[in-house]
Amino acid sequence: MRFPAWRIGVFLAAAIWPLLWLYEALADSLGPDPGKVLVDRLGLGTLILLLITLSMTPLQKVTGWSGWIVVRRQLGLWCFAYVVLHLSSYAAFILGFDWSRLGVELSKRPYIIVGALGFLGLLALAVTSNRYSQRRLGTRWKKLHRLVYLILGLGLLHMLWIVRADLKEWSIYAFIGGLLLVLRIGPVARRIPRLMGKKMPSVIKTK
Repeated sequence: MRFPAWRIGVFLAAAIWPLLWLYEALADSLGPDPGKVLVDRLGLGTLILLLITLSMTPLQKVTGWSGWIVVRRQLGLWCFAYVVLHLSSYAAFILGFDWSRLGVELSKRPYIIVGALGFLGLLALAVTSNRYSQRRLGTRWKKLHRLVYLILGLGLLHMLWIVRADLKEWSIYAFIGGLLLVLRIGPVARRIPRLMGKKMPSVIKTK
């Protein structure tokens, strides 16, 4: 396995936050509505992990270090794990597992539908993230995994709908997401190594 310490470090960094938030909830340090805080943090964590996952390819091109790509799949799976925890927390703390309330919630908060579509997209990517699916789908695998751009748009729309009264934080994530999408445009992507220079790969050496 290449870069074992790096892989383990990424795993621990992604795993620690839900455990920390759960501890804070049990310690009554998340305010009067800890369930809602957990739902919000896990949702935001999903978006941040999605942005980090999308940044791996540009970082690899800029630095020449293959370690970024090595953890890309792991980060994508962590993104899916966070959205599962986000939905589970919503079902537990907001709905109280009372599914009869879901219809009322959907009519009052249609952004839930947008979030659900994003979840289905992440589910499709997580299920097909293995090498068997890559071989089985062939060229269709890359086309399927371009859904990540649509999922990012849905995630940003979902967040915008929730925090529309305060757009400062949302604007930061939207700018980063837009920048990452621009960096994937063919002519722009091809110019990244030239813009950053050819000397950077020697800065970070692999064993």
